[in-house]
Amino acid sequence: GYWVSLITDNWTYRVVTPPTGAYRYLPLNSEAQRVADAWDPAKDEAAGDQCKGYGPAGVMRMPARLHITWDNPNTLKLETDTGTQTRFLRFGAPEPPAGPRAWQGYSAAEWQFPRGRGTAAGTLKVVTTQMRPGYIHKNGVPYSENAVLTEYFTTVTDRGVTYLVDTLMLEDPKYLTQSFVRSAQFKKQADAAGWHPTPCSAK
Repeated sequence: GYWVSLITDNWTYRVVTPPTGAYRYLPLNSEAQRVADAWDPAKDEAAGDQCKGYGPAGVMRMPARLHITWDNPNTLKLETDTGTQTRFLRFGAPEPPAGPRAWQGYSAAEWQFPRGRGTAAGTLKVVTTQMRPGYIHKNGVPYSENAVLTEYFTTVTDRGVTYLVDTLMLEDPKYLTQSFVRSAQFKKQADAAGWHPTPCSAK
């Protein structure tokens, strides 16, 4: 179905592109700060790297709509209108194939269900590797090609409205002093109203 993001925190980092050097409270080491301070969006655009901020660690927390469908019996397809990105969440997936890396990396998915009582909804765990080097925030805050993103997707229904919560944990020893942990919330839509694919922008 279709989902629309709810921006409830870190508004200045998520709705607009922060200025160079705006990375307060992020667990960056000195090398990451050096890279972020050298951010040049014009250079990224010229190099064809305008999607560096639209990897899964970035795009899932941008103002966006999601379209989630089954691509095949073992693969969920998650599309974003912001940046026109597509993720494939593969169940029972083998090791990532060799070959060029992609912005969205390679995502292995599995359902996790609570033990014991009733038929409580499960949690979808997704581990993404093989990402191209990109940005946590669009202002050049980096993650490397060895970063690992772990996500937990859960749904909650309140007063007839269904919400999707994505808890993200990014680990990257090259640039982060500890895990970068955030969450993103989405509200279920009845239809595709507001769906408006837009290209990546480095600015």
